Amino acid sequence: MERLSATPAGIALGPLDQILDGQARNFVIELRAGRFHGFIVRRADQAFGYVDRCPHMGLPLARKLDDYVSAGHIACSWHGALFDITSGACVGGPCPGTALTTWPVRVEAGAIITA
Repeated sequence: MERLSATPAGIALGPLDQILDGQARNFVIELRAGRFHGFIVRRADQAFGYVDRCPHMGLPLARKLDDYVSAGHIACSWHGALFDITSGACVGGPCPGTALTTWPVRVEAGAIITA
């Protein structure tokens, strides 16, 4: 099955409260065209979505389920790269000048929805 890098808008992913503030959650969405792997980081009442792929080596970022955040940054557990939560920009490690691929999501009435 092909690994996708985007999802259609309007997919309800569940309540924002399923993610603790400052933490992240992995999502795998199976579509007809293939399977999408992404994660969402919660910061207060906002959700920031990214494709689960490090720009350095193309690997998923977390070795353990939902283990994406470290010391206030998104962290790649394979190579130690650090990324800004709000922009996905690399702020440290082996990938200067790169960024995570955003996964557009929004919070609507307390629920996370793909945008």
